Amino acid sequence: MDSRDLELAQQVGLLLLNQGVLLTTAESCTGGGIAALITEIAGSAQWFDRGFVTYSNASKEELLGVSHELITQYGAVSEEVVKAMTEGALSYSKASWAVAVSGIAGPTGGTEEKPVGTVCIAWQCRHQSAEAQTYHFEGNRQQVRHTTARYALQGLISRLDN
Repeated sequence: MDSRDLELAQQVGLLLLNQGVLLTTAESCTGGGIAALITEIAGSAQWFDRGFVTYSNASKEELLGVSHELITQYGAVSEEVVKAMTEGALSYSKASWAVAVSGIAGPTGGTEEKPVGTVCIAWQCRHQSAEAQTYHFEGNRQQVRHTTARYALQGLISRLDN
């Protein structure tokens, strides 16, 4: 784990702690990497409720309540699906904030429309609409996953720091 990423996780924790709220994660392509960064921080139980690793489409449906139709219509790597993932994570947790990620880390799985490195990230505060963004990250599988976790944390910081 990169010390800069741990600093980001610590920053997220301080912001959440100061606001007295909890975070939940819903991760696909990062496979729990964001939750792993968060739980590296001593005392993170004070601001981290739970993490959902929903790698398969079926798990997105079963654990987060993402509709099969939504996945079929837009694909698992879409802003629509990651927004539904944050909604589900908030529904099945005590958290006030959720971050969700889904992407194609490679080296296979990419298409012309969604090449390897395509990642969607959503952030949502309970009782507000989710915000999502699509990125195209360069690098190998490990680099795409690492960059995804970093952007997810940076996006949380910018939203929590408002």
